[in-house]
Amino acid sequence: MKKYLITGLLVRVPLGITIWVLNLTIGTMDQTLLLLPEQWHPDKILGIHIPGWGIILTFLVVLVTGLLIRNVFGQQLWIYSEKVMLHVPFVGSIYKGVKQVSDTLLSGSGNSFRKVLLVRYPHPQAWSLAFQTSVPGEVIDQLDEAYVAVFIPTTPSPVNGFYFFVRKADTIELDMSVDVALRSIVSMGVVANSETGKYRAIPRDSIPD
Repeated sequence: MKKYLITGLLVRVPLGITIWVLNLTIGTMDQTLLLLPEQWHPDKILGIHIPGWGIILTFLVVLVTGLLIRNVFGQQLWIYSEKVMLHVPFVGSIYKGVKQVSDTLLSGSGNSFRKVLLVRYPHPQAWSLAFQTSVPGEVIDQLDEAYVAVFIPTTPSPVNGFYFFVRKADTIELDMSVDVALRSIVSMGVVANSETGKYRAIPRDSIPD
């Protein structure tokens, strides 16, 4: 009885959570339909409610925004709008911080996460997965050794974490992609398939003291 119950939970829990997340996402994005005049709502035109129209509308809005910003007039208009927004108290500081993060992660030419490293954290006898980022020039000028900037994400939410500068000699570079490292962090190490298993083990004599 117990093993059947556990098997059922292993099937139903991930399925239920997935359906819940999809339903929440679709429901949230369907709220974008409120931007349209009521007579243009798909429910009014078709006479029945079909979930998911908000996803199509959101995609079209994002696409049209990108097309507009790509031309000269759109760029000038956006630059002016950003200047106005940045001068709004409180709103400007929030927008600036969010924009810097999104530019780093989403820009095709951005550095974002360069490499996957092992660093000693939270104490000298432990190792944590970390992502190498960029060290500001002002920081480099103050350091007398080679240092790297690392972001150590928390589990199971990798959007939170810690940003440190550590000695390059105290890190170990892994032959692992950022995607695989993120999946390992999100799953708290539970995910161990053929893709994650192919990465070489680290020889103990290569670990710095």
